[in-house]
Amino acid sequence: MVGGLAQNESLLTAVASGTANLSIDCAICVPFPYLHQTQQLLRSTLVAWGAQDVHQLEKGAFTGEVAASMLCDFGCRYVIVGHSERRSIYGENSQLVAEKFVAAQQSGLIPILCVGETLAQRESGETEAVVAKQIDTVIELAGVQALRNAVFAYEPVWAIGTGRTASPGQAQSVHHFIRQRIAKLDAKIAQELRILYGGSVKATNASELFGMPDIDGGLIGGASLVAEEFLGICKAGAG
Repeated sequence: MVGGLAQNESLLTAVASGTANLSIDCAICVPFPYLHQTQQLLRSTLVAWGAQDVHQLEKGAFTGEVAASMLCDFGCRYVIVGHSERRSIYGENSQLVAEKFVAAQQSGLIPILCVGETLAQRESGETEAVVAKQIDTVIELAGVQALRNAVFAYEPVWAIGTGRTASPGQAQSVHHFIRQRIAKLDAKIAQELRILYGGSVKATNASELFGMPDIDGGLIGGASLVAEEFLGICKAGAG
């Protein structure tokens, strides 16, 4: 819940210009009110765009909610589902997240599925069990083949906006677990699945994180609000 028309224009223009010659896939997910502005600024660039959430139903009397088809009207390619803040602050459980995942795909959007554990869950040794349930609920509803048109993002809740970052080894361990769990159902899908890391990624630590074998990129939070910092991360992703 940050941004404004003037700030957005400066940021989006800088990102579009700075990534024009980078061999990466870059997307920016913005608050609903700024989708029109984002579409206008990015439509002729290589940067894709999307939204930060979506409702699980296509239409109805749900005042204040936004349907997947509405996002498509603004040229969105992606939408984030199951972000840790949606799960923790708004009480979204894995079943609801799975329904949003399906709703996004049915409208032609690519869902970015967020999974991750809290500090208490990590310290209790529950990381893999928590992440497995979050993933399994989606697969049970959508089927493993649906992952061909999806992106995963591992975000340890304890490392979001706290300045703490999972070490490259800690992040790689969970990314590897995610890929191996999916590989048990379909090895090819697991191999091709993009799994992003989201947890206080900065320009200074991006190269080391992205150098891990199962980390395919980043889901960037605070650092994405500063063009220079975000472009530094993008350059790290481009190698």
